[in-house]
Amino acid sequence: MKNPPICNTLPTFKGWTKPGPLPAGGDIEPGDDETVDALCGHFRIVQLREGHRFSTDDLLVAWYGSSWCPSASRVLDLGSGIGSVAMIGAWRLRGAHFVTVEAQARSVALARRSVAYNGLEARFDLRQGDFRDPGLLAAVQPFDLVLASPPYWPPGEGLQSANSQRAACRFEMRGDVSDYCRIAARHLAPGGVVSIVYAAYPDGQLGRVFDGAAAAGLTTVRWRRVRLRAHDDYHIAVFVMHRTSDLPPDCGGLRVEESPIVVRRDDGELDPAYRALKLAIGFPP
Repeated sequence: MKNPPICNTLPTFKGWTKPGPLPAGGDIEPGDDETVDALCGHFRIVQLREGHRFSTDDLLVAWYGSSWCPSASRVLDLGSGIGSVAMIGAWRLRGAHFVTVEAQARSVALARRSVAYNGLEARFDLRQGDFRDPGLLAAVQPFDLVLASPPYWPPGEGLQSANSQRAACRFEMRGDVSDYCRIAARHLAPGGVVSIVYAAYPDGQLGRVFDGAAAAGLTTVRWRRVRLRAHDDYHIAVFVMHRTSDLPPDCGGLRVEESPIVVRRDDGELDPAYRALKLAIGFPP
């Protein structure tokens, strides 16, 4: 028996009043291998039960990028997956138009359904293909904000999922972080912002981000570590970059590390500061 269609009619969730307007789209009828889940405010997202699902990484890069570029009118999402980063960005940047690029056909198909349900079709241009293909973005205007959540690891440097949709989100099947920086810089408007989320442990991972940005002519102006558990060694980070030539000459070495974000305390409970951060993007705290 198929799951029933999902309708967005409930204004609250476990005592939390959802912010933002109701989507203008229609219902979603999920398949047997799919779920329909809350994304931000009244937005929802279609995901595979056993495939790639949106994550803390997506939430963080959408929040960080839109926070440091709140006036963006054109946004590019590289390696957009099932559309979670772009749709969170669209919830925060109400007037912005989005171009998303994703290589996997199934992910693009899921994103199209979510975009339609959330009433975002007029603001979204979803493209399927490898973002490194020079023809894929050849005719587009430059972007005020570029968002990206690159895979962290070269193939073979860890246990790779047999699920191709999941594997491509963690392993570099179609380019590494330097490729994301290079393509982002190529399509950045004057004064624009690039925001990336990436693994920050071991320490060599940070070098991959900073070196990739510099090679692309970008300066990492500020960044924050994100610890998924308060005292775990493994952690990720979010970064904000500007084109180096857009900055004054004395800003070439500017790289501000902000205070870390902690997702969960040692007792397993969400950190209060992270709960407040979730409210800023329409997530239940």
